[in-house]
Amino acid sequence: MSESAPGATPPEGLTEPVVIAVDGPAAAGKGTLARRLAAELGLPYLDTGLLYRAVARRVLLEGGLPTDPAAAEAAARALTPADLERTDLRGPDVDQGASQVAAQPAVRAALLDFQRGFAARHGGVMDGRDIGTVVCPDARVKLFVTASPEARARRRWLERQARGEAIPLEEVAAEMAVRDARDAARDVAPMRPAEDAALLDTTALDAEAAFGEAMTLVQAKLGV
Repeated sequence: MSESAPGATPPEGLTEPVVIAVDGPAAAGKGTLARRLAAELGLPYLDTGLLYRAVARRVLLEGGLPTDPAAAEAAARALTPADLERTDLRGPDVDQGASQVAAQPAVRAALLDFQRGFAARHGGVMDGRDIGTVVCPDARVKLFVTASPEARARRRWLERQARGEAIPLEEVAAEMAVRDARDAARDVAPMRPAEDAALLDTTALDAEAAFGEAMTLVQAKLGV
């Protein structure tokens, strides 16, 4: 999470708080893209997925289960800025736990005000799964970033290999499929593109090409 983007200033013409919603599934590249957009445009950045990861980690540390509604809601309401600065918010247990707590209405309600408050203060680039549909449906710019399941699984597998995890690619793909299904099928704020979102498929794009296409879309929407 970042409340500011040091070293950059908003482009000429942006005279009011601007919210850019960047949604999409895991390992589509939305986090990298959102951070770069924030830095380029001089806007704050919020990784909303980090909130759910922090809730899941807090539940696990307290010996609870992320599928337990009472434990998950209590963790969400007790969340502090320090929870978001933890260094253990990545990994298979938190990956699945974040998706499990995010499917619970009470958790989403507890975190909704936080997210909307962030956007209302001074705008920002926010990445998640329901920014453009639920959190900030009036966002000036909405991007839905995706990639093929095979490309996304390989990216996540390479990340985990780099962390020293010896895990088969097939297992990573299976875990991702379970999480995708849960995120898309949940009753509250399912993952889907907003009707007015611009779709960006990064399957065949590297980070630089994806950023270039995203900037073109953003500039066209903002008229800058």
